[in-house]
Amino acid sequence: MVRTAINLFYRLLDIVLCLLIGGMALMVFINVIMRYAMNSGIPVTEELSRFFFVWLTFIGAVVAHRHNLHMGMETFVAALGRKGRVLMMVLSDILIIGCSGVLLVGTWKQLPINHSMLAPVSGIPMSWVYGTGIFTATCIILITLERLVRLLTGRITDAEISAFAGEHHSIEELSERAL
Repeated sequence: MVRTAINLFYRLLDIVLCLLIGGMALMVFINVIMRYAMNSGIPVTEELSRFFFVWLTFIGAVVAHRHNLHMGMETFVAALGRKGRVLMMVLSDILIIGCSGVLLVGTWKQLPINHSMLAPVSGIPMSWVYGTGIFTATCIILITLERLVRLLTGRITDAEISAFAGEHHSIEELSERAL
């Protein structure tokens, strides 16, 4: 039940990412055509496309973190044995939680200031743009805490440890190892 809800949440994020990139591409395309054909553009679409890009980047960071797609020191970790890799995963998770905590607290403190500032063209409170740090930091902390708990309780799979070390396997291999 919980796993289904989590998968639905990430499916929703995938849909939101598609809508954001589609909306951004459409707004930029319309502005390019209007500038070429009529020597003018729609100012609000320029502003909104920038805001969409910010949200696209931050939501994409959450999705990438879920799939362990961020950069890592794979060459070093790959040279370690299982215990060394697990230790590096624990240290990495602690650092990720710390950095995300800094992002969360900083964004939270900035929120009242950003809420009082309005975007020049659309009039949207800037907290809607910069507040994405709260969403991103919270999601990354939760994802990392879940993995850290599985690490510390010994419920992490060998496939996840291999992926952390940069040893990418086919989906079939990962499915077989999970069973």
